[in-house]
Amino acid sequence: MSDEPQQPSGEHEPRGWAPRDPAAPGAAGAPGGTGGEDGASGGTGDGSGRAKKPKRPKRTGWRRAVPTWRMVLGAVLLVAALLIGGFIAGYELVDIPAANTSATAQSNVYLYKDGSVLARSGEVNRENVKLAQVPLTVQHAVLAAEDRDFYSERAVDLKAMARAAFNTLTGKGKQGGSTITQQYVKNYYLGQEQTVIRKIKEFFIAVKLNREDSKDQIFEGYLNTSYFGRNAYGIQAAAQAYYSKDIGDITTAEGAYLASLLNAPSAYDVVVHPENKAAALGRWNYVLDGMVKEKWLGAGERAAMKFPVPGKVRPSTGLSGQRGYLVQAIEDYLTGNDVIDENTLATGGYRITTTLEKKKQDALVKAVDDNVMSQTSPDRPADRNVRVGGASIDPGTGRVVAMYGGIDYTKQYVNNATRRDYQVGSTFKPFVFTSAVANGSTTQDGLLITPNTIYDGTNKRMVQGPHGPTGYAPANEDDIDYGPITVSTATDKSVNAVYAQMAEEVGPDKVKQTAIDLGLPKNTPDLTATPSIALGVSTASVLDMTEAYATLANHGRHRAYTLVDRISKNGEDLTLPDTGHTQQAVSREAADTTTSILQSVVEGGTGTAAQGAGRPAAGKTGTAEEDRAAWFAGYTPDLTTVIAVMGQDPETGVQKPLYGALGLARINGGGAPAQTWAQYTEAALRSTTATDFDLQLESGAEEPAPPTDEESSPRNTGTPSETTSSTPPSSPGSTPPGSPSTPTSSAPATGGTETGSPAGGTPEHGGAQNGGGDNGDPRGSDNGAGTGGNDIGGDDNALLPGTRGTPAPRQ
Repeated sequence: MSDEPQQPSGEHEPRGWAPRDPAAPGAAGAPGGTGGEDGASGGTGDGSGRAKKPKRPKRTGWRRAVPTWRMVLGAVLLVAALLIGGFIAGYELVDIPAANTSATAQSNVYLYKDGSVLARSGEVNRENVKLAQVPLTVQHAVLAAEDRDFYSERAVDLKAMARAAFNTLTGKGKQGGSTITQQYVKNYYLGQEQTVIRKIKEFFIAVKLNREDSKDQIFEGYLNTSYFGRNAYGIQAAAQAYYSKDIGDITTAEGAYLASLLNAPSAYDVVVHPENKAAALGRWNYVLDGMVKEKWLGAGERAAMKFPVPGKVRPSTGLSGQRGYLVQAIEDYLTGNDVIDENTLATGGYRITTTLEKKKQDALVKAVDDNVMSQTSPDRPADRNVRVGGASIDPGTGRVVAMYGGIDYTKQYVNNATRRDYQVGSTFKPFVFTSAVANGSTTQDGLLITPNTIYDGTNKRMVQGPHGPTGYAPANEDDIDYGPITVSTATDKSVNAVYAQMAEEVGPDKVKQTAIDLGLPKNTPDLTATPSIALGVSTASVLDMTEAYATLANHGRHRAYTLVDRISKNGEDLTLPDTGHTQQAVSREAADTTTSILQSVVEGGTGTAAQGAGRPAAGKTGTAEEDRAAWFAGYTPDLTTVIAVMGQDPETGVQKPLYGALGLARINGGGAPAQTWAQYTEAALRSTTATDFDLQLESGAEEPAPPTDEESSPRNTGTPSETTSSTPPSSPGSTPPGSPSTPTSSAPATGGTETGSPAGGTPEHGGAQNGGGDNGDPRGSDNGAGTGGNDIGGDDNALLPGTRGTPAPRQ
């Protein structure tokens, strides 16, 4: 009998233990278990009487690609260690450098293409003030504009920097994420270069500076080093440059405008860039609204504020004449194409070689002086309003070879070649025809639109849409009725009724896209997809129009204009936009067929004065609404130039009609602008061989048409009207006739803006004085009566013989 106590169940295991299967792993005597009288270990025993832990199964499939928590934790700890170590190292190694004082500032040098000096700029205008001298409301305006949490935040806002980087990378535009402390470090200690090394230094210097200087000291330094445009560094210089006041006398509204400039100094200068006033006003409102939100300004006081228009620019005398305009255009080109930012360029030391050719530049200035400015008189009040803009581009390369911005940058500081606030008038019409050919457009009766297609040129004829009258009935110049007329003749005479109907048939949206493809900016003011687009209500700049016409001259291949060949500093070149890239904006047939009808304008239409260039030429005249601007846009096979004469009150900046200017009843595109174009083009190309246009026309463009028994003599139906009609009538009160007008043999109408011929014309083309029109004598009499032959009512205006197209639909 055993000495062990007996279990009630007769088992020999301790009470409460679960019975074990003798064959189970780990059981005594079982395979893999510990057993045997000698205590020898079995298959997985370790000799110590304990079983080994089974191995972890291997990860398979997609789980192999997922890191374990140990790997993640290790990576996080490693990155944290590197960041902490890097921060400590950077903080210890990067010292606060010596100030980047104004004494080290340099001038920028601008060169003509041949290397001769065009201009120098970059004199530093700075006067430091104490923070206490800056009115508290002005301080608050700057904080509202740039960094509202400046006094409570750290030196560096990591979240803002990350957000700005993300927005930039995702295509939402370059955005800043710097605090005022960082901006001050960049202005005062470093520079404006956009490099990783500079940003790293900026980070650590800002952290150190925030520990060593007070917020007031940093803010004072920021206000004294920031660039405000007009060559003004610091808020005191800015107050003088924009309002001719010391900073202590600046009002809250004026301070908000100065604060707005920090975001885009030159772009928000509403005097230099009047077309940007809406954007500047939006920024000004943003600043004031921010002040109200932060409780720095009362809502009532804010509501009563009016935008404080700054004073005139006082340019450096070193930028007199054309130099200031050219420098401004070059800087706009560099900053607009992201070659360099404005603040960096303002630090100076850059050597900029332009595409401008001195010989052509001088020729353009002389042509404007001879044909426009020398014709003005101090005794005529209208002459004080005369402005001129001009630009010339090599269509094969896109290089701007000459530019005319105004009489003198120190007297008229707005560049008339780049401003976008004057209507282009009928110079837009060729884009409508180009779009028609490029898109294979047809009339509403299904006939292809060609130069020989016949339209109804009845004055105030209602534009017909696919579903009937549109409510838009534009007047022809001087309310002249033309009746049935070919597209080519309608282009010669700039017939509004024809081109408004054509724009509707092509599709205003397609016309707009064609204009953009040719070279007009997408954001051109008033470039809207309505039938009125044909009449040139948009306000593209002279330079914009030159680029677009250069595309036509280049057989439909578009190349963005360029003004700079090279920019370097300390021997290192900056990267410029790719000027070698071209694209077929419209088909060659579309561009060349347009050229063919524009040749007709020069040969016998409103632009005959351009024949003075002595070369094959194509071009179009144009007149803005109320005769506030007159244009001529033209080209030879190797040079494209646009000239515009504009009216603007020198005191108020308000656009003015040109009636009476230069001693003329009216100024029109066929007068002074075309004459200036001809003189310049002849001089610019004098040493080169004249070449003819090499044209490939659309099918049907040269087909003759059988004679008709109808004539196309225009009939004057009323009081002269505006050339450009920008808005449809409130009601369709001008119902077109139900059938084509039957011309009579009455005496010719007089005074047509785009129906006469320039002085010196032959009797076949209007004689000496046809009265103030785009094809009339620019020195016509006040009543518009002509003294020579007149082509308005003669055989020259008969319908071209050949197959008659389909007249535009009538009511």
